[in-house]
Amino acid sequence: MRTVTDHLGRQVSFSYPPKKIVSFVPAITNTMFHLGLEKEIVGRTRFCKYPEGKAEKALNVGGTKDFKLERVKALEPDLIICEKEENTREMVEELETHFPVFCFEVQTVEDALDMIVDLGDITDRKVQAGQLRQKIVAAFDTLPKLFSGKRAAYVIWQNPYMVVGKDTYINSVLETIGLTNPFVKKEGRYPTVTEDDFKNEQLDYIFLATEPFPFRDEHVNHFHKMNPNANTQLIDGEKFWYGVTMLELVPYLKNKFS
Repeated sequence: MRTVTDHLGRQVSFSYPPKKIVSFVPAITNTMFHLGLEKEIVGRTRFCKYPEGKAEKALNVGGTKDFKLERVKALEPDLIICEKEENTREMVEELETHFPVFCFEVQTVEDALDMIVDLGDITDRKVQAGQLRQKIVAAFDTLPKLFSGKRAAYVIWQNPYMVVGKDTYINSVLETIGLTNPFVKKEGRYPTVTEDDFKNEQLDYIFLATEPFPFRDEHVNHFHKMNPNANTQLIDGEKFWYGVTMLELVPYLKNKFS
């Protein structure tokens, strides 16, 4: 047995190294496969689709906000992986009455790097995690300040419009590449905004993400008409996952905007 402190300050005792792991966080599921934990990952959410050809071999135990407790119980996991934003407090509290639950919290690029290191620590993959962290840091160091001084909104929902705000991993990425997000001054991490807000903030860029709301080309056209002075772009939201996907984000941004 081993006892560690998770990102929420909770004490978690579990069998180490864990031989059976259930993950309720798609980005972390993908990262664990990269760390060589294919045999250990026995359960995952229906949204854990990466890496393709591997993730689906683990049992689908529900979603990120809901789950099938009986399926989880049948797996008898040594460790369950959650994340504060991705999963609900009620979900974590119910799961931890049955099995050890380690909860991460990722709000910045640095948090994402810490997550990788800590994930390697609790799964006996320290070397692999350290190597992955080094690769990501090196890749991000090659990112020029593509948008230095430019103002941008990253839109995640329609009806009502919702954007990325303060204390979020995606906003941290935007800042890393030199963008200013004027909506960080609004209350909440994903504030609701209006068409007038988009117009009033004198935006240089409007990014319409393909998830969680599936923005498409017709939405881009609408924003072009609404905000003709802004460069509106459809953005692959999956590229903004943290963890191993950060390696894909760097070339994606370079190819799209350099």
